[in-house]
Amino acid sequence: MKNLLDQFDDLPDEILIYIFKKLYNDEVLYSLMDVNQRLNRIVHDTIFTRYLCLLEYWADGDSTYPLPDPILDRLCSKILPAIGHQIESLFLERTSIERVLCATNYPNLIDLGLCDIQFEAAMVLFFGK
Repeated sequence: MKNLLDQFDDLPDEILIYIFKKLYNDEVLYSLMDVNQRLNRIVHDTIFTRYLCLLEYWADGDSTYPLPDPILDRLCSKILPAIGHQIESLFLERTSIERVLCATNYPNLIDLGLCDIQFEAAMVLFFGK
């Protein structure tokens, strides 16, 4: 029996992209970046890098939580520096805002969503006031 990665490699790019689009972009990037050259090329496409929501929602619909530390560590140290120039929309949870924003430059960022943050804390973060 062929190993799973070999079977995966037999699929055309269009099918892989269709499958990956069913997942959250942060999961695609975290799970598949640097696995191999082909997957790396696919996940660097703006389909997966233009919009990132780096928080988790719970079933009640009103609660947001930060991503687990190991995931956030890899995102901030390896993934965001590689794709920061492609990110246009970024949604963050209160406890990871500073860490994610300091991970790299975001020259094309036009939409920043901050969840679960008080106005005063946002003012201090962005304006030092």
